[in-house]
Amino acid sequence: MRTLDIGFATHIAQAETTLCQCWKLIRGDGLELGFTDHDRRLSFAGTDYLPTHGLDGGAVPARLGAAVQTSEVLGVLTSEAITEDDILLGRYDGAVVESWRVNWADPGQRLLLRRDTIGEIVREEGVFRAELRSAQQGLNATHGRIYQRLCDAEVGDTRCGVALETPVLQGFATVTGMDGPYRAVVTGLEGFAEGWFGFGVARWSEGRRLGLSDAVISHTRLGAADVLGFAARIGDWVVVGDTLSVTAGCGRRFASCRDKFANAVNFRGFPHIPGSDYVLRHPRQGDALDGQAVVK
Repeated sequence: MRTLDIGFATHIAQAETTLCQCWKLIRGDGLELGFTDHDRRLSFAGTDYLPTHGLDGGAVPARLGAAVQTSEVLGVLTSEAITEDDILLGRYDGAVVESWRVNWADPGQRLLLRRDTIGEIVREEGVFRAELRSAQQGLNATHGRIYQRLCDAEVGDTRCGVALETPVLQGFATVTGMDGPYRAVVTGLEGFAEGWFGFGVARWSEGRRLGLSDAVISHTRLGAADVLGFAARIGDWVVVGDTLSVTAGCGRRFASCRDKFANAVNFRGFPHIPGSDYVLRHPRQGDALDGQAVVK
């Protein structure tokens, strides 16, 4: 149950009120944007809420239980703050949206109604529709670990411990051409072995994808040039001259961790788990059944 400030509660109880809706949008890169359905700019808690080309919210159903609650906001794509390019590039994927009820005559009187994350975004006829998912969405996330042969850490994270910023594990490249919507021809990686950056990460330092990261699934050599294959479509946004940095990739296998990164001590998988073929087969005469490791 929410507890309202006495002054705000008194205002809401009146026959006539000066209430409006405000939304604060926080992108993954830290950019914060404020919008309101009021006809004037409002400011509170260090954020300006713009009245034009902002968001328009729909009805929000309230339910009991742990089910994910969803609502919807609408926005015009001609907005200077929210552009179609940024939506298509995924800059708003997973962004946080705070929904506020505010007394526009006294913004100090306000109430945080919801704190949601943006789910699916649909673009149609110059308007975008953003699905808002409630905090219960976090209950759908996988927690804990799974016993498996492959490592479940991300290369370079705290559990992995590899420093990817070292010269031997990081390269810098320039795009010289495109080989389809998912493959970029680059120069600058000549000093690395073919395949070194397969399953790595590319971070764009110039161009329309500036600041974004993309998963690299393949690294091949074509004559004097290198070709990087990406998991996502990049052909609509990358042009000749764009620059990027690429970090060495990991196949999550114990051999990769040991031989490529000399990091076997931090391997987060279980490489000696017997496979299903071993578990399901019948015992045979001569099998070692003395309790020792069955996979070496």
